[in-house]
Amino acid sequence: MLKHKGFPSRLPGTDFQFTLRRENKSGATPLIARERFADRKPADRRADEGFVWALWDYFGEEPFVRGNLDAGRLSWLLNREVVPAEESFDPGSYDALLRLDVTRARASFPDAFGPNFWGNSA
Repeated sequence: MLKHKGFPSRLPGTDFQFTLRRENKSGATPLIARERFADRKPADRRADEGFVWALWDYFGEEPFVRGNLDAGRLSWLLNREVVPAEESFDPGSYDALLRLDVTRARASFPDAFGPNFWGNSA
C-alpha cells in the first residue's frame, strides 16, 4: 500500500480521518459510491470539503493511486468528485488509479478551491 507522505491524516480539530496508518490484512475495503443526502450534518459536509481541498492541494488534476487514502471518505465522493482514472478500475485495490473531477468538485465544494482554505494559499 502506497503511503501519501504529507497528505493530511484528518480534518483538523476532528476525528474525520483522511488516511490509514497501515494496510488491512484482509485486503482493501472496497470503494462504493455513497448517496449524499441534503440533510447531512454540517461537520460531514465540512469533512468532504476538507478532503477535496487535500486532494486538490496534493494531486491537482493528476491521476493518483488510492494507497492509504481512507475508503469511507473516498466513497462519499466516488463517481462524482472523484472518478476512476482507468478502465480496469478495481474498487477493492490499494493500487486503483483515481482522479479528481475538478469541474464537479468546484461545483460541489467551491470553498475548497478558495485562496485561504485553512489558511493556505493553494
